[in-house]
Amino acid sequence: MSVLSKEDAKKILDKVLSFSKAEECEASLSGGASGNIRYARNTVTTSGFVEDVSLSVSAKFGKRVGSASANELDDASIERCVRRAEELARLAPENPEAMPFLEPQTYLESQAYFEPTATITPDYRASVAQEGISQAEKLGMTAAGFFEDGARFSAMANSKGLFAYHKSTGMEFTLTVRTNDGTGSGYAVKDYNDVRKFRPKEDSEIAVRKAELSRNPRAIEPGKYTVILEPAALVSDEGLLNNFIFAMGARAADEGRSFFSKKGGGNKIGEKILDERVNIYSDPTHPEIPAQTWQSDGLPREKTWWIKNGVLQNLVYDRYWASQKGVKPIAFPSGIIFEGSNASLEDLIRDTRKGILVTRLWYIRSVDPQTLLYTGLTRDGTFYIENGKIQYAIKNMRFNESPVIMLNNLDALGKPERLNGNLVPPMRIRDFTFTSLSDAV
Repeated sequence: MSVLSKEDAKKILDKVLSFSKAEECEASLSGGASGNIRYARNTVTTSGFVEDVSLSVSAKFGKRVGSASANELDDASIERCVRRAEELARLAPENPEAMPFLEPQTYLESQAYFEPTATITPDYRASVAQEGISQAEKLGMTAAGFFEDGARFSAMANSKGLFAYHKSTGMEFTLTVRTNDGTGSGYAVKDYNDVRKFRPKEDSEIAVRKAELSRNPRAIEPGKYTVILEPAALVSDEGLLNNFIFAMGARAADEGRSFFSKKGGGNKIGEKILDERVNIYSDPTHPEIPAQTWQSDGLPREKTWWIKNGVLQNLVYDRYWASQKGVKPIAFPSGIIFEGSNASLEDLIRDTRKGILVTRLWYIRSVDPQTLLYTGLTRDGTFYIENGKIQYAIKNMRFNESPVIMLNNLDALGKPERLNGNLVPPMRIRDFTFTSLSDAV
């Protein structure tokens, strides 16, 4: 029952709307089933399976809006949830930016559900954990990882006749391997909608190999270096490119509060802001990163160009701000596609005379939103390159860098890889700024 069909979800949402006495009513229904396994110190620590279904109702009287939620779907519980939302709406202050709920929309079709992922067993999860643990143990190392998989659905409907439905599957894998002398660390991360694309043995080997290579790192002087940033340094939970995309709000730009603000007012749409090789778009129907084709308010997600040949094409416009500016609203992307080349990571290394390979970044914090300047640290495998080869591991370093400067100092792009629901290539960047050393592994 946790992954409802389109028909069953619509029946429940129609029932929710039938109880409503508000001027407008909107209801969202979501749920799914997910399993996971966590391991540390070369042993499984937890294993779990969760099913859930949740209902959220928003009631609207003029510009007063109230919301309530429930996870029981019998008639009495649904009606209580609707009444509670209406009660809160009557008590709420008016929201001057409240928008009418959307009329019926046309949504793209996205194939994001794969039965092999939906039917992953505990035995399969255990085999993933065992692969990383056994490889680490053979080399006297320690593995810690997490594997999670699941199937989910989302649906929404409102009193104006809008209805949307989406179902998906997904899996996420992370593995950190540490050397037992405490000097080296390696990392691997993968995510897919279709588990058949996942290679536990090969992906676990990445973390083990990086850990082995990163033993006994040497200190080098901070400064400006050519760097090769792997995709995990760009769009993992903490990545520089993530922060660039998150900043692409039209309102902040129009109000003079972001890098995308134009001197004298307005925003930089139509201006060349990055190297001409930077091409970024989003498409929820892309076969490698299929995603929900509508956002939480029902606004459709469509194929959208954000940067083309270094020129800013679009910013994210929520419905209120779009109405103020007389433009079409543009949904926040579910994931981005950053076009690259056919070059492998090894090719980028081979063509580097002197530089630093960065596996990933962490603890990224904003320094200056106007320039998108960030600070953070490298981790889990940082290596010095000379004459096209990795020569030795180096100690982690703190950086101060802006993705805008980074993407204007672009030297080369590799082949895009899927990570965190995005397609992003490894990049070679000139003059990346490191400011200090860190003793953290």
